[in-house]
This record gives sequence, C-alpha cells and structure tokens, in this order.
Amino acid sequence: MRLIPVRSSNVAAVGFDENSSTLEVAFKSGSTYRYFGVPAQHFHVLTGGSVSVGHYLNTEIKSRFRYERIA
Repeated sequence: MRLIPVRSSNVAAVGFDENSSTLEVAFKSGSTYRYFGVPAQHFHVLTGGSVSVGHYLNTEIKSRFRYERIA
C-alpha cells in the first residue's frame, strides 16, 4: 500500500486500499495500524489538508472501525 505523508504532529502518513476498504496509518512513533471497512471518503478527508489528522482519527476512525497494529 502506498502511503501519503500528512501534516500532523503525531501521524506520519496514511494509505488506502480501495479493493479492501483498508486504511493504513503510520505514526511518527513508529507504529502502524490498519483499519478495516473504512469508506474512501475518510481517506480523502485525511489527505485533504483541511482537518487535524490526529483529531479526525480519534473522533471518526478509531472508535468506529476494527483495526490491528501491524508494526
């Protein structure tokens, strides 16, 4: 999955696989998570540059979608 750098104090980059609706988030701490069943619109919001990436992840992604730590 190709990751796109984002402007965030906590998140380094995000990527999205349209076929599986999987969002991948690489944190600056070195850990990486995959979130499953995420609609593409969330990825577009995260990469659009108009929202706080960390806040959006906390309020719209983490509590709503199944995830796993992969690194």
